[in-house]
Amino acid sequence: MIVSVPHHIVAACAAGLLLASAAHAEDASPWQTDSHSQIRLVAGSRTGPVMLGGIAIQLQPGWHTYWRNPGDSGVPPRFDFSKSDNLESVTILWPAPTKFDDGAGGESLGYEKQVLLPMRVVAKDAGKPVMMRAAISYAVCEKICIPVEANAELAFTSVASTEDGALTAALDTVPKPANLGEGNALTVKDVKREGKNILVDVVAPNGKAPSLYVEGPTPDWALPIPKIDKNSPPGMKRFQFELDGLPSGATADGAALKLTLVGADKAYEYNVTLPPAP
Repeated sequence: MIVSVPHHIVAACAAGLLLASAAHAEDASPWQTDSHSQIRLVAGSRTGPVMLGGIAIQLQPGWHTYWRNPGDSGVPPRFDFSKSDNLESVTILWPAPTKFDDGAGGESLGYEKQVLLPMRVVAKDAGKPVMMRAAISYAVCEKICIPVEANAELAFTSVASTEDGALTAALDTVPKPANLGEGNALTVKDVKREGKNILVDVVAPNGKAPSLYVEGPTPDWALPIPKIDKNSPPGMKRFQFELDGLPSGATADGAALKLTLVGADKAYEYNVTLPPAP
């Protein structure tokens, strides 16, 4: 049996599909592709002046890019949003990184395969759209590193976004703020200073040893990646690092350090103030 559908219903359905397609298209900017990676902006649903967005990077097998602190070598990504419209501020949130052999006896920190960097976007005027324009500089590395320059733009509107699920999942991979000695199964128990050596005692569940990363008060601090002491106290994983890589004229006394502790399925950030040398 052949059923005839009125033309106005067909037209309405087609219009609905077009609107849905247009809304979906606005959830992410087109991929900007180079020889070993691609990058784009994504937007979450907008409900007020503070919105959730993201920077998505996909990498070819065997290639990686860097965390905000690249480790012993590497170049952190840089983002310039100065040409955006109705944009008050952007805060980049960084998922916990992994370690890579840098090919020179050290270790780099970053991401492989793909990463979605969440970002909190604040509008100047909550009643108007934000047109985000990003100039992005990053490096992709295998045995060699290749610099990449990309430009992307995306309007943040009030429509519901199909990227909300991916952005929520990415937020779950960002280390959570924590305080020393909190009762988590994975936690930094204490931080001590012995001359140029910093000792960080970590409580961790049985199984795979966690990783610990340290950053100074400003990006020009190049502190080494902490290593686990084989003679850790009972029930602890003791990490050590030396106060090397300080900028000229900087002092470690009273310095504000950020510790990032990464376990098998949890990660935490600790802001600590370095005590004076004993």
